[in-house]
Amino acid sequence: MRRRCACALSPKRGGAHARLARPLRPRDRVLPKSPAIQRHEWFAVAVAFAYFFCVLAAYYVLRPVRDQLSAAVGSTALPTFYLVTFVATLALTPPFGALVSRYPRRVFVPLTYLFFMLGTVAFIPLFQMQDAIGARLLGSVFFVWISVFNLFVVAVFWSFMADLFDAEQAHRLFPIVALGGAVGAIAGPVLTKSLNSIVGVSGLLVVSALLLGAAIVCVFALAGWGQRHPVIGDERRDERIIGGGFFAGAIETLKSPLMRRIALLMLLGDAVGTVIYALLVDYNGAVNATREARIDFQANIDLATNVLQMLLQIGVTRTLMVRLGPQFPLALDGVVKAVMLALFAIFGGPWIAAVAVLTRASAYGIFKPAADSLYTRVDAETRYKTKNFIDTSVWRFGDVVVTSGFNGLRALGISVPVIALLTVIAAAASARIGWTAARLLEDSPQKRPLQ
Repeated sequence: MRRRCACALSPKRGGAHARLARPLRPRDRVLPKSPAIQRHEWFAVAVAFAYFFCVLAAYYVLRPVRDQLSAAVGSTALPTFYLVTFVATLALTPPFGALVSRYPRRVFVPLTYLFFMLGTVAFIPLFQMQDAIGARLLGSVFFVWISVFNLFVVAVFWSFMADLFDAEQAHRLFPIVALGGAVGAIAGPVLTKSLNSIVGVSGLLVVSALLLGAAIVCVFALAGWGQRHPVIGDERRDERIIGGGFFAGAIETLKSPLMRRIALLMLLGDAVGTVIYALLVDYNGAVNATREARIDFQANIDLATNVLQMLLQIGVTRTLMVRLGPQFPLALDGVVKAVMLALFAIFGGPWIAAVAVLTRASAYGIFKPAADSLYTRVDAETRYKTKNFIDTSVWRFGDVVVTSGFNGLRALGISVPVIALLTVIAAAASARIGWTAARLLEDSPQKRPLQ
Protein backbone atom coordinates (compact mmCIF):
# COMPACT_ATOMS: atom_id res chain seq x y z
CA MET A 1 0.00 0.00 0.00
CA ARG A 2 1.40 3.35 -1.01
CA ARG A 3 1.23 6.38 1.15
CA ARG A 4 -0.57 9.57 0.46
CA CYS A 5 1.82 12.49 0.16
CA ALA A 6 0.96 16.16 0.39
CA CYS A 7 4.19 17.11 -1.30
CA ALA A 8 6.92 15.89 -3.59
CA LEU A 9 10.53 16.83 -3.43
CA SER A 10 11.99 19.33 -5.83
CA PRO A 11 13.29 17.47 -8.91
CA LYS A 12 16.57 19.34 -8.66
CA ARG A 13 18.91 16.63 -7.40
CA GLY A 14 21.45 17.76 -4.85
CA GLY A 15 20.22 21.35 -5.05
CA ALA A 16 21.48 23.74 -2.41
CA HIS A 17 18.17 25.52 -1.96
CA ALA A 18 15.56 24.52 0.59
CA ARG A 19 12.85 24.04 -2.03
CA LEU A 20 9.29 23.15 -1.27
CA ALA A 21 7.52 20.98 -3.79
CA ARG A 22 4.12 22.45 -3.03
CA PRO A 23 4.17 25.29 -0.47
CA LEU A 24 1.03 25.54 1.55
CA ARG A 25 -1.51 28.28 1.75
CA PRO A 26 -3.35 29.00 5.02
CA ARG A 27 -6.45 27.27 3.68
CA ASP A 28 -4.43 24.27 2.45
CA ARG A 29 -2.45 23.12 5.47
CA VAL A 30 -1.04 19.63 5.65
CA LEU A 31 -3.05 18.47 8.63
CA PRO A 32 -4.15 14.85 8.88
CA LYS A 33 -7.80 14.00 8.41
CA SER A 34 -7.44 11.25 11.01
CA PRO A 35 -4.90 11.02 13.84
CA ALA A 36 -4.88 7.22 13.67
CA ILE A 37 -1.85 5.21 12.65
CA GLN A 38 -2.61 3.56 9.30
CA ARG A 39 -2.24 -0.19 8.96
CA HIS A 40 0.83 -0.03 6.73
CA GLU A 41 2.51 2.44 9.10
CA TRP A 42 2.51 0.31 12.26
CA PHE A 43 5.73 -1.52 11.45
CA ALA A 44 7.59 1.70 10.66
CA VAL A 45 6.31 3.45 13.78
CA ALA A 46 7.27 0.51 16.00
CA VAL A 47 10.77 0.25 14.54
CA ALA A 48 11.29 4.04 14.61
CA PHE A 49 10.14 4.00 18.24
CA ALA A 50 12.71 1.29 19.04
CA TYR A 51 15.38 3.11 17.01
CA PHE A 52 14.96 6.36 18.94
CA PHE A 53 14.79 4.41 22.20
CA CYS A 54 18.22 2.90 21.46
CA VAL A 55 19.75 6.22 20.38
CA LEU A 56 18.70 8.17 23.46
CA ALA A 57 19.26 5.31 25.89
CA ALA A 58 22.81 5.01 24.51
CA TYR A 59 23.36 8.70 25.23
CA TYR A 60 21.62 8.90 28.61
CA VAL A 61 23.53 5.92 29.96
CA LEU A 62 26.67 8.06 29.65
CA ARG A 63 25.30 11.57 30.18
CA PRO A 64 25.45 11.47 34.02
CA VAL A 65 29.11 10.45 33.75
CA ARG A 66 29.76 13.48 31.56
CA ASP A 67 27.73 15.87 33.67
CA GLN A 68 29.33 14.92 36.97
CA LEU A 69 32.59 16.22 35.48
CA SER A 70 30.92 19.58 34.82
CA ALA A 71 29.66 19.69 38.39
CA ALA A 72 33.14 18.81 39.70
CA VAL A 73 34.89 21.68 37.91
CA GLY A 74 32.02 24.21 37.92
CA SER A 75 30.39 26.23 35.14
CA THR A 76 33.47 28.43 34.69
CA ALA A 77 35.09 25.58 32.74
CA LEU A 78 32.12 25.15 30.36
CA PRO A 79 33.26 27.74 27.75
CA THR A 80 36.49 25.79 27.24
CA PHE A 81 34.67 22.46 27.04
CA TYR A 82 32.15 23.83 24.57
CA LEU A 83 34.81 25.58 22.48
CA VAL A 84 36.67 22.30 21.99
CA THR A 85 33.34 20.57 21.27
CA PHE A 86 32.50 23.23 18.68
CA VAL A 87 35.87 22.75 16.96
CA ALA A 88 35.42 18.97 16.97
CA THR A 89 31.93 19.36 15.52
CA LEU A 90 33.22 21.60 12.73
CA ALA A 91 35.97 19.08 12.00
CA LEU A 92 33.37 16.34 11.50
CA THR A 93 31.23 18.46 9.16
CA PRO A 94 33.29 17.90 5.95
CA PRO A 95 33.54 14.09 6.28
CA PHE A 96 29.84 13.86 7.13
CA GLY A 97 29.01 16.10 4.15
CA ALA A 98 31.17 13.92 1.90
CA LEU A 99 29.41 10.79 3.17
CA VAL A 100 25.97 12.29 2.50
CA SER A 101 27.05 13.55 -0.95
CA ARG A 102 28.38 10.23 -2.20
CA TYR A 103 26.21 7.50 -0.71
CA PRO A 104 22.46 6.81 -0.34
CA ARG A 105 20.85 7.10 3.08
CA ARG A 106 20.83 3.32 3.62
CA VAL A 107 24.64 3.54 3.63
CA PHE A 108 25.57 6.83 5.28
CA VAL A 109 23.07 6.65 8.16
CA PRO A 110 24.33 3.30 9.56
CA LEU A 111 27.95 4.31 8.91
CA THR A 112 27.44 7.38 11.08
CA TYR A 113 26.21 5.23 13.96
CA LEU A 114 29.01 2.72 13.45
CA PHE A 115 31.57 5.53 13.79
CA PHE A 116 30.15 6.65 17.14
CA MET A 117 29.75 3.06 18.31
CA LEU A 118 33.44 2.31 17.69
CA GLY A 119 34.49 5.63 19.20
CA THR A 120 32.59 4.85 22.38
CA VAL A 121 34.20 1.41 22.66
CA ALA A 122 37.62 3.05 22.21
CA PHE A 123 37.20 4.81 25.56
CA ILE A 124 37.11 1.52 27.48
CA PRO A 125 40.92 1.00 27.58
CA LEU A 126 41.38 4.73 28.20
CA PHE A 127 39.28 4.61 31.35
CA GLN A 128 41.21 1.54 32.47
CA MET A 129 44.39 3.64 32.17
CA GLN A 130 42.81 6.62 33.94
CA ASP A 131 45.54 6.86 36.58
CA ALA A 132 48.24 7.19 33.93
CA ILE A 133 46.28 9.60 31.73
CA GLY A 134 44.86 11.75 34.50
CA ALA A 135 41.22 11.97 35.49
CA ARG A 136 40.85 15.62 34.49
CA LEU A 137 42.33 15.18 31.00
CA LEU A 138 40.39 11.99 30.30
CA GLY A 139 37.20 13.52 31.68
CA SER A 140 37.60 16.59 29.48
CA VAL A 141 38.10 14.47 26.35
CA PHE A 142 35.12 12.33 27.31
CA PHE A 143 32.95 15.42 27.85
CA VAL A 144 33.73 16.58 24.30
CA TRP A 145 33.13 13.14 22.80
CA ILE A 146 29.75 12.63 24.46
CA SER A 147 28.66 16.17 23.51
CA VAL A 148 29.51 15.57 19.84
CA PHE A 149 28.05 12.06 20.02
CA ASN A 150 24.71 13.39 21.27
CA LEU A 151 24.35 16.03 18.58
CA PHE A 152 25.17 13.81 15.62
CA VAL A 153 23.24 10.67 16.54
CA VAL A 154 20.06 12.62 17.32
CA ALA A 155 20.35 14.97 14.31
CA VAL A 156 20.83 12.04 11.93
CA PHE A 157 17.86 10.24 13.47
CA TRP A 158 15.46 13.12 12.84
CA SER A 159 16.87 13.75 9.36
CA PHE A 160 16.16 10.12 8.54
CA MET A 161 12.63 10.38 9.95
CA ALA A 162 11.95 13.54 7.91
CA ASP A 163 13.17 11.67 4.82
CA LEU A 164 11.15 8.54 5.53
CA PHE A 165 7.75 10.16 6.18
CA ASP A 166 5.86 12.96 4.45
CA ALA A 167 4.49 16.11 6.10
CA GLU A 168 1.03 14.72 6.84
CA GLN A 169 2.52 11.64 8.44
CA ALA A 170 4.96 13.74 10.44
CA HIS A 171 2.12 15.57 12.21
CA ARG A 172 0.52 12.27 13.19
CA LEU A 173 3.54 10.09 13.82
CA PHE A 174 6.46 12.22 15.04
CA PRO A 175 5.07 12.72 18.58
CA ILE A 176 4.60 8.94 18.85
CA VAL A 177 8.06 8.21 17.49
CA ALA A 178 9.48 10.78 19.91
CA LEU A 179 7.99 8.76 22.76
CA GLY A 180 10.55 6.09 21.97
CA GLY A 181 13.27 8.61 22.74
CA ALA A 182 11.52 9.60 25.96
CA VAL A 183 11.35 5.97 27.09
CA GLY A 184 15.01 5.50 26.13
CA ALA A 185 15.92 8.65 28.02
CA ILE A 186 14.18 7.18 31.07
CA ALA A 187 15.83 3.78 30.67
CA GLY A 188 19.30 5.33 30.31
CA PRO A 189 19.49 6.97 33.77
CA VAL A 190 17.86 3.89 35.33
CA LEU A 191 20.56 1.69 33.80
CA THR A 192 23.24 4.11 34.98
CA LYS A 193 21.93 4.16 38.55
CA SER A 194 21.61 0.36 38.57
CA LEU A 195 24.95 -0.50 36.94
CA ASN A 196 27.25 2.34 37.99
CA SER A 197 28.42 0.68 41.20
CA ILE A 198 28.58 -2.79 39.60
CA VAL A 199 30.29 -2.39 36.21
CA GLY A 200 31.71 1.13 36.43
CA VAL A 201 32.23 3.49 33.52
CA SER A 202 33.74 0.79 31.26
CA GLY A 203 30.62 -1.35 31.58
CA LEU A 204 28.39 1.64 30.84
CA LEU A 205 30.40 2.27 27.66
CA VAL A 206 29.71 -1.31 26.53
CA VAL A 207 25.99 -0.90 27.20
CA SER A 208 25.93 2.34 25.18
CA ALA A 209 27.78 0.72 22.26
CA LEU A 210 25.39 -2.25 22.17
CA LEU A 211 22.41 0.12 22.05
CA LEU A 212 23.94 1.91 19.06
CA GLY A 213 24.40 -1.47 17.39
CA ALA A 214 20.69 -2.15 17.86
CA ALA A 215 19.94 1.28 16.35
CA ILE A 216 21.86 0.25 13.20
CA VAL A 217 19.63 -2.83 12.88
CA CYS A 218 16.58 -0.55 13.07
CA VAL A 219 17.99 1.68 10.32
CA PHE A 220 18.19 -1.25 7.91
CA ALA A 221 14.65 -2.37 8.83
CA LEU A 222 13.27 1.13 8.17
CA ALA A 223 15.19 1.43 4.91
CA GLY A 224 13.48 -1.75 3.73
CA TRP A 225 10.07 -0.40 4.75
CA GLY A 226 10.79 2.82 2.90
CA GLN A 227 11.45 0.86 -0.29
CA ARG A 228 8.13 -0.94 0.07
CA HIS A 229 6.20 2.25 0.93
CA PRO A 230 7.90 5.12 -0.89
CA VAL A 231 6.75 8.72 -0.81
CA ILE A 232 4.69 9.23 -3.94
CA GLY A 233 6.61 11.35 -6.43
CA ASP A 234 9.98 10.31 -5.03
CA GLU A 235 9.87 6.53 -5.08
CA ARG A 236 13.66 6.08 -5.18
CA ARG A 237 14.59 8.05 -2.08
CA ASP A 238 16.41 5.11 -0.54
CA GLU A 239 18.70 4.83 -3.58
CA ARG A 240 19.11 8.58 -4.14
CA ILE A 241 22.59 10.11 -4.09
CA ILE A 242 22.11 13.61 -2.69
CA GLY A 243 25.27 15.15 -4.15
CA GLY A 244 26.23 18.76 -3.56
CA GLY A 245 29.17 20.26 -1.69
CA PHE A 246 30.56 19.41 1.73
CA PHE A 247 29.58 22.78 3.19
CA ALA A 248 26.17 23.07 1.53
CA GLY A 249 24.46 23.04 4.93
CA ALA A 250 26.31 26.13 6.13
CA ILE A 251 25.70 27.99 2.86
CA GLU A 252 21.99 27.14 2.82
CA THR A 253 21.58 28.26 6.44
CA LEU A 254 22.75 31.74 5.42
CA LYS A 255 20.74 31.88 2.17
CA SER A 256 17.33 30.55 3.13
CA PRO A 257 14.91 32.72 5.17
CA LEU A 258 13.37 29.58 6.67
CA MET A 259 16.73 28.06 7.61
CA ARG A 260 17.92 31.36 9.10
CA ARG A 261 14.84 31.46 11.31
CA ILE A 262 15.30 27.86 12.36
CA ALA A 263 18.99 28.53 13.13
CA LEU A 264 18.04 31.59 15.19
CA LEU A 265 15.35 29.56 16.94
CA MET A 266 17.98 26.95 17.77
CA LEU A 267 20.35 29.61 19.13
CA LEU A 268 17.69 31.17 21.35
CA GLY A 269 16.59 27.79 22.67
CA ASP A 270 20.22 26.89 23.27
CA ALA A 271 20.79 30.17 25.12
CA VAL A 272 17.97 29.31 27.51
CA GLY A 273 19.01 25.68 27.93
CA THR A 274 22.70 26.45 28.41
CA VAL A 275 22.10 29.10 31.08
CA ILE A 276 19.86 26.66 32.95
CA TYR A 277 22.48 23.93 32.55
CA ALA A 278 25.22 26.18 33.94
CA LEU A 279 23.10 27.11 36.95
CA LEU A 280 22.24 23.46 37.55
CA VAL A 281 25.92 22.47 37.29
CA ASP A 282 26.85 24.97 39.99
CA TYR A 283 24.00 23.86 42.23
CA ASN A 284 24.94 20.17 41.82
CA GLY A 285 28.58 20.89 42.65
CA ALA A 286 27.59 22.97 45.69
CA VAL A 287 25.28 20.42 47.30
CA ASN A 288 27.01 17.14 46.31
CA ALA A 289 30.60 16.51 47.36
CA THR A 290 31.33 13.09 45.79
CA ARG A 291 31.36 11.83 42.20
CA GLU A 292 28.75 9.17 43.00
CA ALA A 293 26.41 11.75 44.55
CA ARG A 294 26.78 14.08 41.57
CA ILE A 295 26.07 11.22 39.13
CA ASP A 296 22.99 10.16 41.11
CA PHE A 297 21.72 13.76 41.28
CA GLN A 298 22.07 14.18 37.52
CA ALA A 299 20.50 10.78 36.85
CA ASN A 300 17.50 11.79 39.00
CA ILE A 301 17.14 15.05 37.06
CA ASP A 302 17.28 13.15 33.76
CA LEU A 303 14.76 10.58 34.96
CA ALA A 304 12.23 13.19 36.10
CA THR A 305 12.76 15.19 32.89
CA ASN A 306 12.14 12.26 30.62
CA VAL A 307 9.06 11.00 32.45
CA LEU A 308 7.55 14.47 32.10
CA GLN A 309 8.66 14.65 28.47
CA MET A 310 6.77 11.46 27.73
CA LEU A 311 3.63 12.78 29.39
CA LEU A 312 3.83 15.98 27.36
CA GLN A 313 4.21 14.04 24.12
CA ILE A 314 1.18 11.92 24.93
CA GLY A 315 -1.07 14.62 26.32
CA VAL A 316 -0.05 17.84 24.55
CA THR A 317 2.23 17.64 21.52
CA ARG A 318 0.38 15.16 19.35
CA THR A 319 -2.96 16.88 19.95
CA LEU A 320 -1.53 20.27 18.97
CA MET A 321 0.32 18.88 15.95
CA VAL A 322 -2.67 16.99 14.60
CA ARG A 323 -5.26 19.70 15.18
CA LEU A 324 -3.33 22.95 14.77
CA GLY A 325 0.02 22.27 13.11
CA PRO A 326 3.59 22.83 14.34
CA GLN A 327 3.48 26.57 15.03
CA PHE A 328 1.51 26.17 18.27
CA PRO A 329 3.95 23.72 19.94
CA LEU A 330 6.90 25.85 18.81
CA ALA A 331 5.43 28.94 20.46
CA LEU A 332 4.28 27.07 23.57
CA ASP A 333 7.80 25.85 24.30
CA GLY A 334 9.10 29.42 24.46
CA VAL A 335 6.28 30.45 26.76
CA VAL A 336 7.00 27.55 29.15
CA LYS A 337 10.68 28.49 29.34
CA ALA A 338 9.94 32.18 29.93
CA VAL A 339 7.52 31.44 32.78
CA MET A 340 9.86 28.98 34.51
CA LEU A 341 12.83 31.33 34.32
CA ALA A 342 10.77 34.21 35.71
CA LEU A 343 9.78 32.00 38.64
CA PHE A 344 13.43 31.05 39.19
CA ALA A 345 14.36 34.75 39.33
CA ILE A 346 11.88 35.02 42.20
CA PHE A 347 12.56 31.82 44.15
CA GLY A 348 16.16 30.93 43.17
CA GLY A 349 18.22 28.17 44.83
CA PRO A 350 16.81 24.64 44.61
CA TRP A 351 14.11 25.88 42.19
CA ILE A 352 16.72 25.42 39.44
CA ALA A 353 16.08 21.66 39.56
CA ALA A 354 12.39 22.19 38.75
CA VAL A 355 13.29 24.69 36.03
CA ALA A 356 15.72 22.23 34.44
CA VAL A 357 13.21 19.38 34.51
CA LEU A 358 10.27 21.31 33.02
CA THR A 359 12.19 23.28 30.39
CA ARG A 360 14.12 20.25 29.13
CA ALA A 361 10.93 18.20 29.02
CA SER A 362 9.30 20.97 26.99
CA ALA A 363 12.29 21.31 24.67
CA TYR A 364 12.36 17.62 23.77
CA GLY A 365 8.72 16.73 24.31
CA ILE A 366 7.03 19.73 22.67
CA PHE A 367 9.54 21.73 20.65
CA LYS A 368 11.63 19.01 19.03
CA PRO A 369 8.90 16.96 17.25
CA ALA A 370 7.33 20.18 15.94
CA ALA A 371 10.60 21.69 14.73
CA ASP A 372 11.73 18.50 13.03
CA SER A 373 8.41 18.12 11.23
CA LEU A 374 9.28 21.28 9.26
CA TYR A 375 12.05 19.39 7.48
CA THR A 376 9.60 16.98 5.83
CA ARG A 377 8.78 19.77 3.35
CA VAL A 378 12.28 20.67 2.13
CA ASP A 379 14.68 18.94 -0.22
CA ALA A 380 17.01 16.10 0.69
CA GLU A 381 20.19 18.17 0.88
CA THR A 382 18.53 20.57 3.32
CA ARG A 383 17.08 17.67 5.25
CA TYR A 384 20.45 16.06 5.94
CA LYS A 385 23.18 18.67 5.49
CA THR A 386 21.51 21.91 6.56
CA LYS A 387 19.62 20.32 9.42
CA ASN A 388 22.77 18.58 10.60
CA PHE A 389 24.75 21.83 10.42
CA ILE A 390 22.12 23.70 12.45
CA ASP A 391 21.65 20.91 14.99
CA THR A 392 25.40 20.45 15.56
CA SER A 393 27.67 23.35 14.61
CA VAL A 394 25.16 26.17 15.20
CA TRP A 395 24.12 24.61 18.48
CA ARG A 396 27.67 24.23 19.77
CA PHE A 397 28.57 27.74 18.61
CA GLY A 398 25.70 28.94 20.74
CA ASP A 399 27.05 26.97 23.70
CA VAL A 400 30.42 28.73 23.44
CA VAL A 401 28.89 32.20 23.15
CA VAL A 402 26.31 31.70 25.90
CA THR A 403 28.62 30.14 28.49
CA SER A 404 31.26 32.81 27.82
CA GLY A 405 28.62 35.52 28.16
CA PHE A 406 27.28 33.89 31.32
CA ASN A 407 30.71 33.94 32.95
CA GLY A 408 31.29 37.49 31.71
CA LEU A 409 28.08 38.75 33.29
CA ARG A 410 28.93 37.13 36.60
CA ALA A 411 32.43 38.63 36.46
CA LEU A 412 30.78 42.04 36.11
CA GLY A 413 28.80 41.39 39.27
CA ILE A 414 25.45 40.70 37.57
CA SER A 415 23.35 38.61 39.94
CA VAL A 416 21.83 35.25 39.02
CA PRO A 417 18.20 36.55 39.19
CA VAL A 418 19.07 39.31 36.68
CA ILE A 419 20.72 36.78 34.37
CA ALA A 420 17.57 34.66 34.63
CA LEU A 421 15.40 37.64 33.67
CA LEU A 422 17.64 38.38 30.67
CA THR A 423 17.17 34.78 29.61
CA VAL A 424 13.40 35.24 29.82
CA ILE A 425 13.75 37.66 26.88
CA ALA A 426 15.47 34.95 24.82
CA ALA A 427 12.71 32.47 25.69
CA ALA A 428 9.97 34.93 24.68
CA ALA A 429 11.78 35.68 21.42
CA SER A 430 12.02 31.97 20.66
CA ALA A 431 8.23 31.68 21.03
CA ARG A 432 7.73 34.47 18.50
CA ILE A 433 10.29 33.17 16.00
CA GLY A 434 8.99 29.60 16.30
CA TRP A 435 5.54 30.83 15.35
CA THR A 436 6.77 32.89 12.38
CA ALA A 437 9.06 30.10 11.09
CA ALA A 438 6.15 27.68 10.82
CA ARG A 439 3.94 30.37 9.29
CA LEU A 440 6.63 31.19 6.73
CA LEU A 441 6.56 27.57 5.64
CA GLU A 442 2.79 27.36 5.47
CA ASP A 443 1.94 30.80 4.06
CA SER A 444 4.35 30.74 1.11
CA PRO A 445 2.62 31.60 -2.19
CA GLN A 446 1.72 28.61 -4.30
CA LYS A 447 4.62 27.29 -6.42
CA ARG A 448 7.16 29.74 -5.05
CA PRO A 449 10.15 28.02 -3.39
CA LEU A 450 11.60 29.21 -0.13
CA GLN A 451 15.16 30.21 -0.93
